[in-house]
Amino acid sequence: MTALFQPFKIGPLELENRIVIAPMCQYSATGGDAGDWHTIHLGHLALSGAGLLIIEATAVVEEGRITPTDLGLYCDANEAALARVLAAVRAQSPIPIAMQLGHAGRKGSSRAPWDGGQQIASSAADGWVAVAPSAIPHSPGEEAPLALDAAGLARVRDGFAEAARRAARLGMVGLEIHCAHGYLLHQFLSPLSNQRSDEYGGSLENRMRFPLEVFRAVRAAFPADRPVWVRLSATDWVDGGWDLDSSVAFAQALKAAGCAAIHVSTGGVSPQQKIPLGAGYQVPYAARIKAEVGLPTIAVGLITEPEQAETIVASGDADAIALARAVLYDPRWPWHAAAKLGAKVRAPKQYWRSQPREFKELFEGAAIGQR
Repeated sequence: MTALFQPFKIGPLELENRIVIAPMCQYSATGGDAGDWHTIHLGHLALSGAGLLIIEATAVVEEGRITPTDLGLYCDANEAALARVLAAVRAQSPIPIAMQLGHAGRKGSSRAPWDGGQQIASSAADGWVAVAPSAIPHSPGEEAPLALDAAGLARVRDGFAEAARRAARLGMVGLEIHCAHGYLLHQFLSPLSNQRSDEYGGSLENRMRFPLEVFRAVRAAFPADRPVWVRLSATDWVDGGWDLDSSVAFAQALKAAGCAAIHVSTGGVSPQQKIPLGAGYQVPYAARIKAEVGLPTIAVGLITEPEQAETIVASGDADAIALARAVLYDPRWPWHAAAKLGAKVRAPKQYWRSQPREFKELFEGAAIGQR
């Protein structure tokens, strides 16, 4: 069996293979509520044969949304709407489903990408005042966010914990805390966005303090037999910003707090970033964190070919790979990878007859008859 299709564990969570569908914002909710698009989107991906499906970044408080149409889990209506979607998806697929919990911070109150992605003025009907570690806007000319005070920090931390309890009731098999891509917890970590002078700013230890408090709050609120892990940006790609050494230190602190894995991405906190894009360009960051921290790592970023994914896992650079845009473009990517690598993959019985003749052993458990 190929390395990519070997079973894998994130803490106590057992997965059939090492292909993870990364959380991808859909900007298609109404008041934070999931709807028909989420049923179609998640149902589509649930038939992919991947080992794990992670639901998109889900706001833990209303002002923690990136856009007015972001998914949320901050009220009973949000929970009920997502429960309806999940019931439909789970009725048709056994894929394990986890969720990413996040807060946009100063990147909140923004338009959806297809509407330009620009900041919405707080005075607009669909805008709000964003919050952040410091009153520093993400981009020049934008409205400055409100620096969180003690009460604001407590509200955010409690929001993460309450969302974790809601996620548990929804049957999530695990939770990923979003500390990447320039959103609130990443903003606390990076000296580019965190210029506080209290115990949450300045030194590396201080800048890690609030993200670690949030992690501990989520870990305490979520069932102990289900894993909690973190997605981080391993570098800001800006001189003087968050870097790989800091990421290793943060991952070590997370490990001590009970973190089950690290999902390694990069960038997002500054428009000044200079990212040298290339196939698997973020994999070396996952490799170093795995080697120095000893936690399972998930690598992501321009991983598009089955042979490339197989090499990453077989070499030990990462324990699993995550797909985002690639699986939107090709929702049967795991099927095609299994065919190329000579492995088996789970597929719904309604699709068993789709096996190409040259791959008669592709689908796990397939028994095809004809009247």
